[in-house]
Amino acid sequence: MMSKTYKIAVLGGDGTGPEVAREGVKVLNAAAAKYGFKLDCTDFDFGGERYIRTGEVGQ
Repeated sequence: MMSKTYKIAVLGGDGTGPEVAREGVKVLNAAAAKYGFKLDCTDFDFGGERYIRTGEVGQ
């Protein structure tokens, strides 16, 4: 039996967002291991800090 794979976009944003997103991904990974599905997580660098650093809104 093939397990289902879920594609997840991870948008940490600014402030406490990156820390919260990392912890959320840990929870998702634990659920995937327990219930037998897979995750394909992609981090996207969006937010005010990126704009200040690069002058661009997103990737």
